[in-house]
This record gives sequence, structure tokens and C-alpha cells, in this order.
Amino acid sequence: MKKLTLSNTDKKIGGVCGGLAEYFQVDSTIVRLATVVLAVLTAVGPVLIGYLIAWIIIPRAPQP
Repeated sequence: MKKLTLSNTDKKIGGVCGGLAEYFQVDSTIVRLATVVLAVLTAVGPVLIGYLIAWIIIPRAPQP
């Protein structure tokens, strides 16, 4: 069973987008672009708050 974790290897800021990409088995660039588009469409605030909350509550992946 897969578990959502922050990525240790594919991260730019906190590993949230990389972890989501690993969980859903898609390219992390797609997740990052979707995040940016969503941020632009919602005036950045809600996406930024959601990202910070996800960064806090999603556990780190174990070190390889």
C-alpha cells in the first residue's frame, strides 16, 4: 500500500509536489505546473496556505 510522504529526492522547496507526483505516479513537473496555475487562478493565498499545511502534516519519506 502506498503512503503519501514528502519527497527526499525530488524537491524544490519542501518536497510536497514531488511527494504528490510520486504518490500519483506522474511527472513532478506536471504537479508543479498545476500548482502554479491554481495559485494564479486563486490569487496565490489559498494555494500557499494549503502548501504550507501539507508541508507540516505530510511525513518525510525514510532515507534510502
